[in-house]
Amino acid sequence: MRKTTIILLFQAFIFMLAAQVNTDRVLAIGRNALYFEDYVLSIQYFNQVIKAKPWLAEPYFYRAVAKLSLDDYNGAEDDCSLCLTRNPFLAQAYYARGIARQSIEKFDLAIEDYKRGLELRPDDRPMMTNKAIAYIQKKDFSEAETAFNELITAYPKYSMGYLTRGAMYMEKGDTALALQDYDKAVEIDPYYAPCYGNRAIVLYQTHRLKEALSDLNEAIRLNTRESGYYINRGLVRYQMNDLRGAMADYDQVVAMDSRNLIARFNRGLLRFQVGDNNRAIEDFNVVLEIEPDNYMAYYNRALLNFEVGDYTAAIRDYDVVLKQYPNFLPGYYSRSEAKRKIQDFAGADRDYWKAIELEDQKRNGQLTVSGTASASTPAASSSPDPQGDEDKTREQSDKNIDKFNRLVVYDKEEEQQQQYRSEIRGRIQDRNVHIDIQPSFILSYYEKSQEVKEGVYYDKMIESFNKRMALQWKLLITNQESALTEDQIASHFASINELSAKIERDSLNADYYFGRAMDYMLVQDFSEALRDYDRVISLDPSYTPAYFNRAAVRYKQLEYERSQSSERNDLNTIDIQFGNTSKPVTSSPQVGDVAGKTLKDSRIGYEHEMIFRDYDMVIQQNPEFVYSYYNRGNMRCVQRDFRAAILDYNEAILRDPDFAEAYFNRGLARLSQGDVNRGIADLSKAGELGIMDAYSIIKRMTSN
Repeated sequence: MRKTTIILLFQAFIFMLAAQVNTDRVLAIGRNALYFEDYVLSIQYFNQVIKAKPWLAEPYFYRAVAKLSLDDYNGAEDDCSLCLTRNPFLAQAYYARGIARQSIEKFDLAIEDYKRGLELRPDDRPMMTNKAIAYIQKKDFSEAETAFNELITAYPKYSMGYLTRGAMYMEKGDTALALQDYDKAVEIDPYYAPCYGNRAIVLYQTHRLKEALSDLNEAIRLNTRESGYYINRGLVRYQMNDLRGAMADYDQVVAMDSRNLIARFNRGLLRFQVGDNNRAIEDFNVVLEIEPDNYMAYYNRALLNFEVGDYTAAIRDYDVVLKQYPNFLPGYYSRSEAKRKIQDFAGADRDYWKAIELEDQKRNGQLTVSGTASASTPAASSSPDPQGDEDKTREQSDKNIDKFNRLVVYDKEEEQQQQYRSEIRGRIQDRNVHIDIQPSFILSYYEKSQEVKEGVYYDKMIESFNKRMALQWKLLITNQESALTEDQIASHFASINELSAKIERDSLNADYYFGRAMDYMLVQDFSEALRDYDRVISLDPSYTPAYFNRAAVRYKQLEYERSQSSERNDLNTIDIQFGNTSKPVTSSPQVGDVAGKTLKDSRIGYEHEMIFRDYDMVIQQNPEFVYSYYNRGNMRCVQRDFRAAILDYNEAILRDPDFAEAYFNRGLARLSQGDVNRGIADLSKAGELGIMDAYSIIKRMTSN
């Protein structure tokens, strides 16, 4: 459905383009990129058209469509507004803005957009559908039903109208009316898999398991690549005590997607139940790799490790669970048994009596204890039992540790989303990325090739330096350094020898020292590089590039040394707690030997001060060199001084309004201060300018 929406939006504007000048060709290439779902690249082309002809409406519209595909809804809303300011009669722009607003829960504004679009294009089916869904989302079921009635009256053979209205009835809890609509959808479109998949959910929830199984079989026959159908069929088969069939379905999902968390967790439980313990452990290992805070997986793996005789590993996992759930009785009984197996009788007795104490507190009403096992029934023997409680499943978001041995189902909200979600190729925003600031810049001879890049980084000072031809290679500004090839390494070692010979003949030539410092830097000899940069500056205090690279090399050296220490803090990482933006969350270094730590902190503080002095000097000598402000801002982030970092990024953006990395890092700094709206706006701009990871962060920030 989503892909169809994008194609409709795409086709709606083809007639608007007239052959004029070069911008038409650039716009056409951008549309090609959009059609083939290369969204970030398409945005770069639309940016060029907008710069050349900012009065045109179309490039803003197309850029909005690309941003919609990247889940940058705020950016898409802004672009649609800019489009409509230039041409208020474009119905599809109202439609696109409605989608954006609906996605960020501005339901009333979205409905107004759909109404305005329908005035221009009456009976537009996608707009009518989305308007009805927006009413559902704002819980106005009366208006939603009216909107669906209008849609179905206009398009009585449109199966999606019945499917979406059926979803509304499901949300209202009216399974009878929902089933009627799904029956009608199947009648209209018997070759559309979601008709059967959606009806199967109603049948499953009303305990009509054989009919649900039949519908899921048909849905899978029509669409063999939809993992959700196999997961749901596995649940139905499990409820019907067909463990072999359920296992086969989870095997199929894992074959299609080896990192599917629900399939891995559920298959692990089933393998546990049938005694396939070692392979069950493998499944829970994958679950914990994907979701390291899945304490139910830890507990199940602990039980399995106990079963296979790896008591030490079991105790490690019990420790993790009990740290999170300190009142979980089965955990203490289970850990007690494991400790007894390794002859830790004192530890076993402590856990046993801790459990007895918790049971006494619970019996006296002093404590609500998590867990149901008793002293006579250790949880180490627990596994999923299809003959047990009637409720044998839990939703994915349910973190109640008591339900550790229940199969996982989609959350109801996620289940509804699955009904309308299409597989879209090239979804950049779904990649898992580390929340790291963009790297600092440095002067080098090489850089990595980048898939999406607006152009080379430029500065007049560096251009003038290159014109002097003082070095064998051309200097460039980059924050994406490239590893050297063997030939390049050999060349730079040879250059070091050549420059050393020249220095012996002329020890006052600053260019020779600078060139050799560059060579040392590229072959990772930071100490020698710093010595040569020092010499350059002592010979010529106005040699600005030497200050800049000396600061950059000091920072690289500091990063390397920190990576070799026992502390695991990443100097470039900004910690953001998604879904709880009331305050910034920062990490604390591990505490080691106090005297050693004091000396280490003192040295780090000294190095930071020297780096700041060099950047200050660059700014003093060349106030327009934006990369110094940017790098200094990165140093502020390292020190968690986000307010000062933002000021530096402001200065960089003031001098270069298209400085994508500065927007990205300023966005993260603002998010770390709890300034969510402006932080997301900065990330949106960074994504617009070509930094793909921004869309992943926007999605994670706005999906909680």
